[in-house]
Amino acid sequence: MTARAILIIGPLIIGTSAKVFAQQDPLYSQYMFNTLAFNPAYAGSADVFTVMALTRHQWVGFDGAPSTQTLALHSPLPVTGLSLGGLLIHDRIGPTRETGAFIDAAYRVRTGKDSRLAFGLSGGMNIYQADLSALPTVEEDPANGNISGKLLPNFGFGLFWHAPRYYLGVSAPKLLTNEIMSSDGSVVTTAREDRHYFLLGGYVFDLNRDMKLKPSVMLRVVEGAPMSLDVNANVLLREKLWFGILYRLGNAFGVQFQYRFNEQLRAGYAFDLTTTALGAHNAGTHEVMLSYDLRFTRGRTISPRYY
Repeated sequence: MTARAILIIGPLIIGTSAKVFAQQDPLYSQYMFNTLAFNPAYAGSADVFTVMALTRHQWVGFDGAPSTQTLALHSPLPVTGLSLGGLLIHDRIGPTRETGAFIDAAYRVRTGKDSRLAFGLSGGMNIYQADLSALPTVEEDPANGNISGKLLPNFGFGLFWHAPRYYLGVSAPKLLTNEIMSSDGSVVTTAREDRHYFLLGGYVFDLNRDMKLKPSVMLRVVEGAPMSLDVNANVLLREKLWFGILYRLGNAFGVQFQYRFNEQLRAGYAFDLTTTALGAHNAGTHEVMLSYDLRFTRGRTISPRYY
């Protein structure tokens, strides 16, 4: 592993007798179309059964760079107001791997003619693995070189208020601060899951008959880490093509696109470039998303999907 990789892994994994704070949860540039990944109250919000798959490859060309794959499914239930969802996430950074599975439940109440407020809960676990012996900064001791199959149960909550033209959400998807210790129980190598808090919102404006503008923001707060703010502006052309720009405060900027093939199938792509010193050592970040809505009941998929 090269020195550049250690720039990433160094703050996360430190050698003997050191405490390490776990990496932040995965970032998403298309967060407005992948909201279930961090807010369980989003489940069933479109009144259809939705399947969404996303893959993100961050800092391409950088040794040990993060990559994330997400699969989300959610749907309203025949029981009035209830929705269920499921989430699978595989996250990789350097020698660490984390695979998580979570079940989401949401209950929605009407707050107006077209608006609803949803209350969501999630529960599940991550499986954490790390090959620390791959790092030159770790002593060659097999007992301290690996963390394999650590189960990290967790739960979270969220609120999501939405209408055809706007949405607002707040969530804390992981409330437990699990600690990871070496196999013998001594504090040789430890990591911790820090709490993450999310606030997001967006609104859709009519520019003319064929164009709409949707600004959106997401504020991300992690205990012990700097605040992160994403600002996006997307234009919808003829109810088919989204295109826009994104800016992550002090970190990255980029572009994103989404095409709506029909009422059910959508595909999206985002590309960002790092504005920090790491930008000189990578070729940017690529994110691809595919979403499909299945209709089992009479009625229509929300057209277009604004959130």
